[in-house]
Amino acid sequence: AATKLASAEKLMYFCTDQLGLEQDFEQKQMPDGKLPVDGFLLCVDVSRGMNRNFDEQLKFVSNLYNQLAKTKKPVVVVLTKCDEGVERYIRDAHAFALGKKNLQVVETSARSNVNVDLAFGTLVQLVDKSRGKAKIIPYFEALKQQSQQIAAAKDKYEWLVGRIVKSHHELWPNVSRKMQAAPEYQDYVYLEGTQKAKKLFLQHVQRLKQEHIERRRKVYLALLPQALDALVPDLDEIDRLSCAKVEKLLEAKPDFLKWFVVLEETPWDAGSHVDDVDNERIPFDLLETPAAEQLYEAHLEKLRDERKRAEMRRAFRENLESSPFVTPGKPWEEARSFIMNEDFYLWLEESVYMDIYGKHQKQLIDKAKEDFQELLLEYSELFYELELDAKPSKEKMGVIQEVLGEEQRFKALQKLQAERDALVLKHIHFVYHPTKETCPSCAACVDARVEQLLASRFFRHHQHRGGGGNNPSADIDRINLVILGKDGLARELANEIRALCTNDDKYVIEGKMYELALRPIEGNVRLPVNAFQTPTFQPHGCLCLYNSKESLSYVVESIEKSRESTLGRRDGHSAQLPLTLVLVNKRGDAGGDTLQSLIQQGQQIANKLQCVFLDPASAGIGYGRNINEKQIGQVLKGLLDAKRNLNLVVGTAPAPKDASDGADLRVVMCLMCGDPASADDVLLPILQAQTCRPAPGGGGAVL
Repeated sequence: AATKLASAEKLMYFCTDQLGLEQDFEQKQMPDGKLPVDGFLLCVDVSRGMNRNFDEQLKFVSNLYNQLAKTKKPVVVVLTKCDEGVERYIRDAHAFALGKKNLQVVETSARSNVNVDLAFGTLVQLVDKSRGKAKIIPYFEALKQQSQQIAAAKDKYEWLVGRIVKSHHELWPNVSRKMQAAPEYQDYVYLEGTQKAKKLFLQHVQRLKQEHIERRRKVYLALLPQALDALVPDLDEIDRLSCAKVEKLLEAKPDFLKWFVVLEETPWDAGSHVDDVDNERIPFDLLETPAAEQLYEAHLEKLRDERKRAEMRRAFRENLESSPFVTPGKPWEEARSFIMNEDFYLWLEESVYMDIYGKHQKQLIDKAKEDFQELLLEYSELFYELELDAKPSKEKMGVIQEVLGEEQRFKALQKLQAERDALVLKHIHFVYHPTKETCPSCAACVDARVEQLLASRFFRHHQHRGGGGNNPSADIDRINLVILGKDGLARELANEIRALCTNDDKYVIEGKMYELALRPIEGNVRLPVNAFQTPTFQPHGCLCLYNSKESLSYVVESIEKSRESTLGRRDGHSAQLPLTLVLVNKRGDAGGDTLQSLIQQGQQIANKLQCVFLDPASAGIGYGRNINEKQIGQVLKGLLDAKRNLNLVVGTAPAPKDASDGADLRVVMCLMCGDPASADDVLLPILQAQTCRPAPGGGGAVL
C-alpha cells in the first residue's frame, strides 16, 4: 500500500514473461530510481480455486482495502478470471464494493482480453478528473463485443491471407513479412496475438494443399474409366477376378505405363508426385481407394450392361427374322405389339429397336424387290405386246397385276404398292431400252463390269508397252465440271474455284496443268439454258451442293430429270456422270436444319444415287464454309481418273506386235446381270490369254 517506491536503476516489468529475457523486450527503468503511486487496482480472483475459501479471501481483500483507503489514492476493484468466474463469488464481490464509498468494480478476463483496458482506463479517469468518465460494461456484454470485434478482425485477416497466399508451398516467415504493414494483420495480431495469426495461415495453407490434392484426384479418377476401357475392355477377362488379381493383370498389360505410374512414395498424395502437374498418369496405389473401387465396379457393370444390351439386340433381330408378322413395308407401329416384350424395354430405348427394325425392313424390302424383279423376268411374255414408247395403259397394267397377283413375290410388296408399280414401269422401260443405265442390276450389270475390265486391261497393256500408238487420252488435259446447287450455292463455289485457277482458267493437279471449264446450274435442268450437256460442253463430272432440305430436294430432282432426258440415248453420258454430293453452308445463312439431320439425309441420297458423299466431319470441312482447296483437288482428281478410264474403254487400244491385221477375236457371251463374279470368271481368263486389237479404221477395240 505504499505510495512511493524507490529502487535505483531497476527495470520496470510489465509481465513475468520478461524475467530472464530482458534483452528481448523494450527496456524501461524507474526514473531516478523513484516511482510515485497514483492509484491502485485491487484484484479479486472470482474463479473456483483449489483449497481456497472465497469468504476468507474476501476478508483479506477487505483488510487490504482498508490499508489502501488510508493513502487517499483512487482504488478500482478488478474481478479477474471472469471467464471461469463463479456467479456467487462475483455477486459477493459486488456486494463488498457496494458497501464502500465510491468504489467501482470492473469485471475482466486477461485470457480473453476482456475489459483489461477498461480497468486501467477507469483508474486513470479517477486520477485525472479532466478525462471523460469511462463507461463500465459487464463482463458478458463486453465479451460479446470483444467476440464480434475479433470475428470481424479475423475475417479481414483471412481475406488478406487468401489474397496473398495462393500456393500451399508458401512459408510463414516470408508471408508475415509481406503482411506486416497491412492494417488487417496488425489489428488481428493486436487482438489475438502472432501465434493465432500463424495458426490461421497454416490452416489456409493446408486447405490449399487439400484443394490441390482433390483437383489431382478428380483428374486421375476422370482418367481411370478411359484407362480401364483401354486395358481391360473384355468382360470375360475380369468378370470373376478379385481386386488384387485385376491389379496384377493391369500391370501385365503392354500399355500399362501409358496410363499408370508406380510410386516409391505412398500414399500418392503424401509424396512429390502430387505436385508433378505435367505427369497425368494415374498413381497405381489410387486403385486401392474407395472412389477408384467404385469406378472399377461401374466399369464391370457397364461391360455387363453392354453384353446384356448386345444380347437384347441379337434376340430382337432373331425375333424379327422369325416373326411371321414382320413383312416388307409394315410400319413399326403395327409390328411393335407382335415383337416387343417387357425384357426388351428394360434394357434398350425404343429408338434403338426402331433403328434395328428400320435396317431389317430395308433388308426385307431389298430382298422382296430383288425377288419381284426375278418374277418380272420370268413373266417376260407379259411385256411383249406393249407400244414402242413403253407406256402401258390402265387395262394392260390391270392384266399384269392380275396375272402376277397370285404370286407370293407379288404379294410381298403389298404394303409398297407405289414402289411395286414403279418397278413394273422400270422393267418395261428396260425391256424396250436395254442399257446398263436402265438395267435393274445397276452396278452389277455385266455391261458396266465389262467396261471396267477392259479399261483396266488396256491401261496395264499401255503401261507395259511404254506408250505408242494412238493416245486415247489426247483430250485429257481438259476437265468439264457441272456445279449443281440452289440459291447461289453453285455460283459461289464456281467463283471460289475460279479464284484458285490461273488467269487463263488453268488448274494444277499433282504438278500438271489442266484446263478447267465450269458450268454452274441453279435452275430447271430440262430447259436448254440449264442442261448438263450442250453442243460445246461435254461434262466429265458433277458437284452437287446443298445446305438445307430444299436444296437437297432440288439436287435429287435435277439429277433424276437429267437422267430421264438421256435414258433414250445410247451414249447415256449424263446417266453415268460421276457425281459428288457435298454438304456446304452458304455464307450468312446457317439454315434451319440441324447438321446431323442434313448429314443423314445426304448419306441416304448418296446411297440412292450411288455417288460420293462429302460431309463436314469426313472431309475436314467446317460447317460454316464451303468445300476447301484440298477437297476440290481430290474431287477433280477423281473426275480425271474416271475420265481417263472412260477414254481407255471407248478409245483405240495399242496394237499388239503379234496380232495379224485380219484376225478378229470374237467372243459370244451369255452372262446373267446381277452376278458380280460372272464377268470376272469369264472375261479375265480370256483377257489373260488373248489380246485386243484396234478395229479396222480405228473405230474402237474389237474383243
